[in-house]
Amino acid sequence: MLNALLTIALTAGFATAQPAVGDVCEITDQRLEELSGLASDGDRWFAVNDSDNGAIEVHVLDRTCEITDTITAATNPYDVEDLALASDGTLWLADTGDNNKSRETVALHAVGQDGSTRIHRLTYPDGKHDAEALLLDGNGTPYIVTKEPLGSALVYRPTTALSDTAPTPLEQVARVSISGTDTPGGPLQSSVMTRVVTGAAMSKDGKVAALRTYTDAYLFPVPDGDLAKALEIDPVRIPLPNEPQGESITFDPDDTLLSASEFGTQGATRSTIRAVPQATTLAAPTTTTPPPPQADTATASDHPATPEDRPLWPALGAGAAALALIALALRRSRRRRSP
Repeated sequence: MLNALLTIALTAGFATAQPAVGDVCEITDQRLEELSGLASDGDRWFAVNDSDNGAIEVHVLDRTCEITDTITAATNPYDVEDLALASDGTLWLADTGDNNKSRETVALHAVGQDGSTRIHRLTYPDGKHDAEALLLDGNGTPYIVTKEPLGSALVYRPTTALSDTAPTPLEQVARVSISGTDTPGGPLQSSVMTRVVTGAAMSKDGKVAALRTYTDAYLFPVPDGDLAKALEIDPVRIPLPNEPQGESITFDPDDTLLSASEFGTQGATRSTIRAVPQATTLAAPTTTTPPPPQADTATASDHPATPEDRPLWPALGAGAAALALIALALRRSRRRRSP
């Protein structure tokens, strides 16, 4: 518990890029006012709404943000939070939302563009988690990234091939530590809101992964295909300011990074899809060589307090504040969830 709480104050910052972020078009269709997941094949965008309509609906948008088609499937999901497009055209929906930590299983829905669907149920090894981010690595293996108000985001992948008939166990393979930032946006003006993971995307060649928070995107180079290892390397941060509830992110096949927000809250009536051209070039593999160990001849009084030496109360206070802010944001949400 102590380590998780200390992460809020002690996680180091990342390198920050300040590329031009341009507006592409505006979504005004109310069917996507809770836009939660976005994917691209280069000609069309695929989008899911974070709501309970009793069936799977993936909306197809043209490059002007107009809905031109809707792919439907009879499966009734619980809480779809993200979307990824596989190389074979299958749309993978992350039915992994669990605000109340009440689900015994979460699910991935593999949806064909003809509306065919397969459901794969999953179980965590260590209790229940809320998650809003899905990545498919270069081999098509799914990775789920949790939404943690305290401590590091946790990364899970299946231990075996996905099953249609029984839940597949997940294993934790990485942790991602994200610091709070001063980027404006999100449902509340709080550093807590700037550090929870709300979406994810993988470049077409599988060489760059992106995680987003309500306010920023983080790019992780994956030069050797090992996504779990890559997510524990310091990323490059790209601010995405002034998105009311930014949860969507994807790459176009030409490596443009696209982001968008929910709307219908805080007086917003539309969501702007924004683009960072050639974003993958901003993520470069880096290696850090730790300094050689040095003999410690000083006395205890010569050293500043370490995290273990510091009083627990400030950390506990930060943790309580974080939980209170997250709870308030959830109460403000208009989402309807039923087990």
